[in-house]
Amino acid sequence: MRAGFYRNFLLPKGKATLLTPEVLKEMQLEQERIEAEKKRVKEESQQLARVFETIGAFKIPRKGGKGKQIFGSVTAQDVVDIIKSQLNRDVDKRLVTVPEIRETGEYVAEIKLHPDVTARVRLNVYAK
Repeated sequence: MRAGFYRNFLLPKGKATLLTPEVLKEMQLEQERIEAEKKRVKEESQQLARVFETIGAFKIPRKGGKGKQIFGSVTAQDVVDIIKSQLNRDVDKRLVTVPEIRETGEYVAEIKLHPDVTARVRLNVYAK
């Protein structure tokens, strides 16, 4: 970069500063804080995943038809509602992957809590 561009534009507007030992130390502290926050979020996600896996199966009642058929299907929003009612935890429905459920039985849904952490939740669908 040209010295005049720095001196006349970047420095007066506060868009750039010279790299001094104080600024370098500040940047390192900020980076450490960000890494600690990422680690904390990942640990929280892992703990929540353990909670989901130790719960057992979430029971989802549906209006039943003939045999094992149910009316409609079970969606990600249904799973989010069950989790909200039983555990008081908010989960984004876009993070929930539910297989196509059109019959009663046991199924496994996946919840992506963090890019590295995926929880597997068992669903027990039964007819009312």
